[in-house]
Amino acid sequence: MNRRFLAALAAASTLALVAPSAAQDAPKPEAAKPAPALAAQVKTRDLAGTFGGQRITYRATIADTILSSDDGKPEAVIVTTSYVKTPADPSRPVFFIYNGGPGSGSVWLQMGAFGPKRVAIPSDARDDGAPPYPLLDNPDSLLDVADLVFIDPPGTGFSHLTQGTDPKKYYGLRQDGRAVAEVIRRWINDNGRWSSPKYLGGESYGTSRTAMVVDELEGSTYNDVGLNGLILISTILDFAGREPTPGNEMAYVVTLPNMAAAAYYHGKVQAPSVEAIVEEARRFAIGPFASALLKGQDLPAEERASVRKELARLTGLSEEYLEQADLRVTDQRFYKELLRDRGLTIGRLDARYTGKDFDNAGETPDDDPSFYGIDAGYTAAINQWARETLGYQTNRQYQSIGSVGGQWDWSLGSGRGRQAYLNIAPLIGQAMRQNSQLRLFNAQGYYDFATPFFGAEYSLKRTGIPQDRITWKYYDAGHMMYVRDEDRAKLSADLRAFIRAR
Repeated sequence: MNRRFLAALAAASTLALVAPSAAQDAPKPEAAKPAPALAAQVKTRDLAGTFGGQRITYRATIADTILSSDDGKPEAVIVTTSYVKTPADPSRPVFFIYNGGPGSGSVWLQMGAFGPKRVAIPSDARDDGAPPYPLLDNPDSLLDVADLVFIDPPGTGFSHLTQGTDPKKYYGLRQDGRAVAEVIRRWINDNGRWSSPKYLGGESYGTSRTAMVVDELEGSTYNDVGLNGLILISTILDFAGREPTPGNEMAYVVTLPNMAAAAYYHGKVQAPSVEAIVEEARRFAIGPFASALLKGQDLPAEERASVRKELARLTGLSEEYLEQADLRVTDQRFYKELLRDRGLTIGRLDARYTGKDFDNAGETPDDDPSFYGIDAGYTAAINQWARETLGYQTNRQYQSIGSVGGQWDWSLGSGRGRQAYLNIAPLIGQAMRQNSQLRLFNAQGYYDFATPFFGAEYSLKRTGIPQDRITWKYYDAGHMMYVRDEDRAKLSADLRAFIRAR
């Protein structure tokens, strides 16, 4: 029984005790009225800017897409922000974009890389400081070559589940992919874009989301949506590469080139260039280092000494420390140890950033300086743009990094919980084999430990994935390479070339 019913029952009982006849003659209460239908909010503004050297007029639209259950009950409100060149051209490419997490809003790619405005934060791996954070025109936006649709899945941005909706229906690999695919289908229908070339992509977990969404769009038995390109930024498809649990040696193999890049950037190793040192590290990681780890306790002492010496040269760590770690240094330990002699830690998302911990004696850092160095600027930017410029009205807080990850269904099947070996790269291979014109663009930062570039290479270069349709690009920054001005321009130019090459 709910409280309202109990209160009504108590009141009725009191009336019966005090005045039975009045109670018997009292009019029957009216039947409860159904709740009003949930109305979708849509706000538009006509704007103009110069992108890729072209003056473009465009319509910015922030809108709710409401997903309902089979019986018509609204379950999720998904907010999209689209930028469409005017007058609209139904044959123009359209790029559907989201971020990762899971639980991360599209603010990062929208206000940092591809949207018509971007937030001004330092380009040289420094803290973004205190407000104000100016919004600048973004000449690197891709609006000159494609219309842009930024999607915030449920639990990210302003998007949310309605009261009473079971999170299990939306928070998971397959469930999330299905919801985002439905939003894309709706947008294509509503905007008459079935004939447009279509690109799909995201960052970090957004690359995992891409694998699931393409499986929903191209592998569907109804309303099959053909795609021209997948755009992966800071890729994570094979999750074993980021899990340094005892016995999983690949976690140490795929992060070694990142350690070499970070050591080079901070002057702990010498090399002609970052490209040169990471190539040395790649060869060593997949060769002598992997061989040594796989030998376990059968590793001969002479070989161990040789591997330890080269590992020290590439990572900037002492042989003594490497011996104490049994040649297996986790990324968390590396963040703390590399610059311990300077009293500094390095970033996880971007190893160029440094921070100061409470003290210098710990084994792992207090926090990630490459995240707390930029998050405030992005949060301010998206709220200013969506609320003040585009006029979106809500009392909800924008979730730039939400908490849905703890509720995530990581299984590809019907069971819950992450599978012991989760690799969704084969879904991309299947899509490319079944669509002979589907191409893939992969962007990686050298200083990104969250989604190591060697891990992306390892997952996408295995059997079943057509290599002749993959474009590989690398950047001299981290997970969000676009925070560096030079790499934002380079990423934009690389993607323009990729889209135009269809």
